[in-house]
Amino acid sequence: MSVIQEMTAKKLAGYMDHTLLKAYVKDEDFKKLCEEAARYQFAMVAINSFPVALCKEYLKGTGVHVGAAISFPLGQTTIGCKVFETKQAIAEGADEIDYVVNLVQLKNGNLAYVEDEMRQIVSICKEKDIISKVIFENCYLTDDEKKQLCEIACKVKPTFIKTSTGFGTGGATLEDVKLMKAEVGDAVKVKAAGGIRDLDTAYAMIEAGAERIGTSASVKIMEEFLKRTGK
Repeated sequence: MSVIQEMTAKKLAGYMDHTLLKAYVKDEDFKKLCEEAARYQFAMVAINSFPVALCKEYLKGTGVHVGAAISFPLGQTTIGCKVFETKQAIAEGADEIDYVVNLVQLKNGNLAYVEDEMRQIVSICKEKDIISKVIFENCYLTDDEKKQLCEIACKVKPTFIKTSTGFGTGGATLEDVKLMKAEVGDAVKVKAAGGIRDLDTAYAMIEAGAERIGTSASVKIMEEFLKRTGK
């Protein structure tokens, strides 16, 4: 029996990183995000680093993680800046870190820099028992560049590698999820994010190998599941 055939509301919710990364929202929007996450028991709320403490308070006692997006969405800050932002987010209550790779250095062929950046951020997360996710932003990458990042990830061992920010020119694709999963196997998990707005797309990403789904349509997806299954 496939993972989809065995899917329950609880299992599906456990895939979801419930996302609010827009720059023009209010505290009441974060409160709503957290209330929804607690109601459905999503894995995490995905937010920028500033509202981490606020969402941590809203989610106290719910078991839902707070995830901070680091150097979001371009990844064009120094390693030192990313390290500082990561440490501050964890100090303020982040349970998970999603950081954006420096794609300029990847494009330059400076793989040693990319590996050093990944190693520093992932090591901080490991020391604090924090889940780490490395955002590739695949819409700007060749397949060879995606594979290079996967090879580095297999050495460094973040918890997840992630397809996209959702703020680029494209989001998650089945081809990218399959490529990433094929490259890393069971060494690193894969998160699909960007453009996943309905149950069938979420299912397809899960069947392709994604173990987390980043989406702002989490509630809609859950409602589709409950309506379809009658559970």
